Amino acid sequence: MRGFFAIGSERISKPMNLGALMRTGHAFGASFVFSIDAERNLKEAYAADTSKSAGQIPYYQWDSIDEMQLPKGCQLVGVELTDEAVELPVFRHPPQAAYILGPEKGNLSAVAIERCAHVVKIPTRFCINVSLAGALVMYDRHLSMGGYGPRPIMPGGPDGSRRRKHVPGPDRMKPGS
Repeated sequence: MRGFFAIGSERISKPMNLGALMRTGHAFGASFVFSIDAERNLKEAYAADTSKSAGQIPYYQWDSIDEMQLPKGCQLVGVELTDEAVELPVFRHPPQAAYILGPEKGNLSAVAIERCAHVVKIPTRFCINVSLAGALVMYDRHLSMGGYGPRPIMPGGPDGSRRRKHVPGPDRMKPGS
């Protein structure tokens, strides 16, 4: 997959949500994670980030949207549930993107929306948890840009099989097996 992406939030107040966003960003291959005007106590965030992403990918913390500096060519993509936003399933992701989510119990600021090159929405009936919203956006990016072929017509995998026998990995083997 070409390009890069980042994931972050504006005014995030729950450190565990930030930690979950960091961990999921790391899992999906984010180039960096960021926050704008976030709660300062990150100790709890690192507890939720069991992948220890801080040692693997950069984390940037800006006090305001005006301080935010993105790499050249990187487009800011707001994730907000508004009537004007493009629905995520029909959105073409930019090759270089930084996705910004709003805070818990709130919306992206007008200043952040103004700075965005695009605004997308997840087609849900109401707002969902910020870390879950971030995961859905990253998963959609991965699906749409990952070079996967079309899905099969019938349920099951590409070769027509419905289900393969599960073989546990070495970390999931039962004791004595």
